[in-house]
Amino acid sequence: MKPAFLSNAAYIFLFSLLGLVYIIGLFVPLMDNDSAHHANIALHMHLTGDYVSLIDNGRDYLDKPHLHFWLCALSYKIFGVTGFAYKFPSFLFTILGTYSTFRLGKALYTTDTGKLAALITSSALGYMLANNDVRMDAILTACIITASWQLVEFIQYKKVKAAVLAAAGLAAGFSVKGHIGIIIPGIAVVLYVLYGRKWKSLLNWKWLLLTAAFVIFITPVVYCYYLQYNLHPEIIVRGRDHINGIKFILFGQSIERFRGDSFGSDNKRDYLFFLHTFLWAFAPWSILAYMAVAGRIKDIVSRKKEWLTTGSFMIMLLIVSFSGFKLPHYLNVIFPFAGIMAADMLLSKKENTKWVRFVFILQFSVTSILLLVSLVLNAWAFPVKSVALIVVIILLLSIPIYFVKNTMLDKLQKTVGLSVSAMVLVFFCLNSNFYPQLLPYQGGKELAAKTNSKVASSEVYGWDSVYSSSYYFHTRKLGTPFAGTVLQTGKKTWLLYKQENEIDILQMGYNLHEKYSVPYYYVTRLTLSFLNPATRMLQCDTMVVAEVTR
Repeated sequence: MKPAFLSNAAYIFLFSLLGLVYIIGLFVPLMDNDSAHHANIALHMHLTGDYVSLIDNGRDYLDKPHLHFWLCALSYKIFGVTGFAYKFPSFLFTILGTYSTFRLGKALYTTDTGKLAALITSSALGYMLANNDVRMDAILTACIITASWQLVEFIQYKKVKAAVLAAAGLAAGFSVKGHIGIIIPGIAVVLYVLYGRKWKSLLNWKWLLLTAAFVIFITPVVYCYYLQYNLHPEIIVRGRDHINGIKFILFGQSIERFRGDSFGSDNKRDYLFFLHTFLWAFAPWSILAYMAVAGRIKDIVSRKKEWLTTGSFMIMLLIVSFSGFKLPHYLNVIFPFAGIMAADMLLSKKENTKWVRFVFILQFSVTSILLLVSLVLNAWAFPVKSVALIVVIILLLSIPIYFVKNTMLDKLQKTVGLSVSAMVLVFFCLNSNFYPQLLPYQGGKELAAKTNSKVASSEVYGWDSVYSSSYYFHTRKLGTPFAGTVLQTGKKTWLLYKQENEIDILQMGYNLHEKYSVPYYYVTRLTLSFLNPATRMLQCDTMVVAEVTR
């Protein structure tokens, strides 16, 4: 029996370090884009008790299904309305997704491959970022890789339990983000059957059980769309009425997003967008993953390696590359497959001294670049101010140095330890210093704190298209657009707007009185001018809450 690539103690140590920075990330304030936006949809459920309708800023929300919002609303009931409560379900699913990556890697290869794949995936930049800027991606990725693992288990052992769990994974993925939660595991299982020529496995009657369980599990979401839209043809979304909610969720949702209909056209014509985005999103392992894919492509015909991970990765990359709406986090769902391929490549070539030396130099270079960027962000852009944080950072920096210097480890073990511990240091600096200093510039939370006890949140309305998700979330108030009809004699009314809107407000005949203001910047679109402390304030707008009268 071959010795394990890394000892259990080493895995426990590295996963514990990763767990530390993931947990710290739970307390980082919500980002004022999809994170705070989705948090408010769940807040509407929590405050109104309406778990059927998806409502965004007072309007019907026709895009993603219910499960993510249900989980967050449940978390609010347990922990209260906090950023931690919003992020906690994604954190739990990240643990599930990491474990399922291990189990799929083990099922396809060996226990060692599974463990290393889980370690690689959980230390990838985009995978970790999905627990900071929380959208649907952590939950969706976990559902997809869990469903893929259970489908493989079902084909291998034909157990009812695996069929039901596969159905649950597929249904959960569908209930989080639509068809993509079914398509990727479906591709994976087809490739698994084709590679292994397991034709007889398709004749098992338990596939009917799996299908029936899937239909039952998605019924709550489909029924909610029926209640919200089919029973209310008068609802208008994006200029359309008489919306067939059942048809939308079963057939239209993912197609609209693929074509870019009603969802913008970010990077629509950049067909290489995901190829270069993967380089940073799966850092520090992305180059190794591409090397693994390249090696497998030439071996597809000879069937030297299974097709499930290779095919799922390549087909999904191709699909999203030709979609009409491209965002970096669309790649998260293929990270576990990339992790398994990279782990298998590392372990299968670990006896090749020359190749291992190349990988060590590669990973040392990549992690050095990441640490240098982290140094710039945390020493120049937003300098660390706490002595305690500096001490912890120095201690964490000693860990990658330890892995490099440890003479008891071979070159490949050093490479893995260095890469993971470097990502721990990068994200510790992000979560404990960079984000806490950056996110106040998005304004919402700070303005909520400033107006607390001075402004009744129920009397605040948003001007025109101004909507601060983080402000409404931290005031525990559902956003309501401003209209002149809300002004009442003897009752204070407050207006949320940006400084640039003030001229329009005054020209329309409104008067502004007592004001509270904070700097505002769209922090998910960082520029060098904003990061530069000397020019930062010049890049900021001002977010204001002011009493308004006619």
